[in-house]
Amino acid sequence: MEASNFVIVVAASLFGVVLGALVSWFLAKKKAQAEVQELVRLKEAELSETQKALVREAEEAKNQARAADAKLRNIERELKNVRAEIQKREEKVAKREELVDKKAESLAERESELSRREKRIGDAEKALSEKAREAEAMLQEAQRNLQRLAGMTEEQAKKMLYDRLIEQVKMECAKEIKQLEEKAKEEAEDRAKRIISIAIGRYAGEVASDRATSSVVVLPSEEMKGRIIGREGRNIKLFESITGVDVIVDDSPDTVTVSCFNPVRREVGRLALEWLVADGRIHPARIEELVKKARDEVNQQIKKAGEEALFKLGIGQMHPELVKLIGTMRFRSSYGQNVWAHSIEVGFLAGLLAAELDLPIKEARRAGLLHDIGKAIDHEVEGPHALIGANFARKYGESAEIVHAIAAHHEEEKPMTLLAHLVIAADAISGARPGARRESLENYVKRLQDLENIATSFPGVERAFAIQAGREVRVIVKDKEVNDEQARLLAREIAQKIQEKATYPGQITVCVIRETRAIETAR
Repeated sequence: MEASNFVIVVAASLFGVVLGALVSWFLAKKKAQAEVQELVRLKEAELSETQKALVREAEEAKNQARAADAKLRNIERELKNVRAEIQKREEKVAKREELVDKKAESLAERESELSRREKRIGDAEKALSEKAREAEAMLQEAQRNLQRLAGMTEEQAKKMLYDRLIEQVKMECAKEIKQLEEKAKEEAEDRAKRIISIAIGRYAGEVASDRATSSVVVLPSEEMKGRIIGREGRNIKLFESITGVDVIVDDSPDTVTVSCFNPVRREVGRLALEWLVADGRIHPARIEELVKKARDEVNQQIKKAGEEALFKLGIGQMHPELVKLIGTMRFRSSYGQNVWAHSIEVGFLAGLLAAELDLPIKEARRAGLLHDIGKAIDHEVEGPHALIGANFARKYGESAEIVHAIAAHHEEEKPMTLLAHLVIAADAISGARPGARRESLENYVKRLQDLENIATSFPGVERAFAIQAGREVRVIVKDKEVNDEQARLLAREIAQKIQEKATYPGQITVCVIRETRAIETAR
């Protein structure tokens, strides 16, 4: 029994030892696992911090790279701007060099011309000096002869010879001056022809003619004529009263005619009538509504035409009232030539002439466009259209030179500037183009007769002929009543009277012909 208890105690002890060892081992293992987990956690935390640090460094590197890239782009952009600025300056320098070369060529030509003139004057002075020496020798010889033969005193002989010498020198100087003047006139005329031919050759515009005083409106049927007239004519009477046009309803098939000498009112009437016919509702209220709409439409066309003219000529800002007057010229005509198209043409030609003479091109175009602005103003303003246009241009802020060019283009004012002469020349070129201006046969014949009657009204005139479509008047005078000096004076007087009495486009040349015939008979 004791032995069994002893065995049990020993077994229990051994079991306790084994159990204690197992528990100790388990606790040690658990502690070791905890330490390993803690170590793993610490390493993971450390690794996470390292990764975050690396990410931050990578972000900073990316930001630095972006900043560097942006800075590089800014530098490239600045470099591109600098290159563009350098290129612009190089172009400006090239243009200035070209302008300097042109001016240098012009100065060289002028210097050459001055040299030629100086040479001619020097030759003339040498000739005069030679004449003076000859005259001095003749004077001394004549003095001796006079003292010997005439019994004159020395002072009397000196005075007589001095007067004779002065008269001779004056005649020689007059001849030389006349030759120089004729030479200068020929050269100036050749250069003027060259400049005008260049301007005409560079401008190629259409001839704009407008002779209509009526517009035709096509109707869908003859029944529409009755609706236009209305009951007891109320529709047509109202239409004519508020538009100021005449509506002609005749036997012409499917058409009516809108007639008026005012092109703006005629255009308003045409538009309104076409809209009424298309709408079909023709009664007084509708007539008034569509006439008002047509007026607004024509006003818009006028504004658009004015802006179009400025755009074509490359002219900058202008007062709205002047733009409106320019657009109104599209509905005006003079001698069958549309005034709006004629003004644009004069603007282009004036600019081309100015370019050939190294004058401001835009200023010349502006003056050319505005030169006939007075023709767009209603007839309640009295006076020549050139002066009316100049007053309106002055009122709306145009420069004094442009105002003067407008006023002087028909010489109501004496042209005092180069710009005024350019506008006169451009206006004459535009009006003188073949087919540019037309007039009725009756007016044409009457104008020629008036020119011939003005020329024959002067004493000493035998016959007069208006030729070249009235652009030249040839006057044949009686040689026994009119000498050469009187013929020159007569040509000027006829030209002045034509300016005062006649109405004509462009310019008229007066040519006075005096013929002397010497006839002998051989027997």
